[in-house]
Amino acid sequence: MNIRYNKSFFLLIGLTLSISANAQNWHVSGRFGFSNYQGDLQDRRLALSQAKMAGSIGLRYDISEHFLARGFFTLSTLMAVDGNNKNAEIRKRNLDFHSRMLDFELGAQYNIFSLNNKWWTPYVFAGAGMFHYNPATRTNAGDKVFLQPLSTEGQGFVNDRSPYSLWQFSIPFGAGVEYALSEDLRVGLEFGYRTTFTDYIDDVSKSYVDPALLLANKGQQAVDLAYRGEGSYPASNARRGNPNNKDAFYFVQLTVTLRPYVDWYARTSGLSGFRKNKKVGCPSTRIQ
Repeated sequence: MNIRYNKSFFLLIGLTLSISANAQNWHVSGRFGFSNYQGDLQDRRLALSQAKMAGSIGLRYDISEHFLARGFFTLSTLMAVDGNNKNAEIRKRNLDFHSRMLDFELGAQYNIFSLNNKWWTPYVFAGAGMFHYNPATRTNAGDKVFLQPLSTEGQGFVNDRSPYSLWQFSIPFGAGVEYALSEDLRVGLEFGYRTTFTDYIDDVSKSYVDPALLLANKGQQAVDLAYRGEGSYPASNARRGNPNNKDAFYFVQLTVTLRPYVDWYARTSGLSGFRKNKKVGCPSTRIQ
């Protein structure tokens, strides 16, 4: 073998070892639990009532013993009904909404303890996110109607109100606890909160508009769904929601995290096993 092939051979070996070492830092993570929202149709900040199922899939990458990068895609549903509120004024409004949520997050996680030394750790995380929503309701006849095109608060034809976007940015943050069943498998529980920059997840934010103006621009269905309570339609500019408080949503989920890379030679040669070892973190992040 000549010098050129020798160099190529050792370069290939080095590249393979580098990829192998980095592969051990990657983890596939799944989450399953429930989602809920805070907004004008929910009179409590945190509640289990009106919660819906949520599922996530994502990737994590160990940067060091305590820090890791993470990204998740979550599919969930948010909903709320005025009739479930304790506040009589809110119940009188008689609005409701539901929305499928597509949530994307990228962020960093800090483990309080090193999983190289302990089998469990609490952690905190934060990052940046984006989500898609589309609030809808059902008519008295049971037909599903999306609310954004109806401009129920005059969006698009009242001077200070523009149509809201169905794609929005968020700031995800939260905390959790994780337990390592083995070097390659972890389970945990996580609470994740989403601060948003919109007050229209539930299609309710500001005040009522003149029903004649709403009728002329969007039709009778918009008038019927902008106010569904008993009695006469509220006066123009009467309060419909609270624009000073943006909507938010949150997840409570069980987590399962798996490292897909397995050094099968080490597993079968007795150098390592699926049983717990003294240290559980990724070998490439350990401080010897």
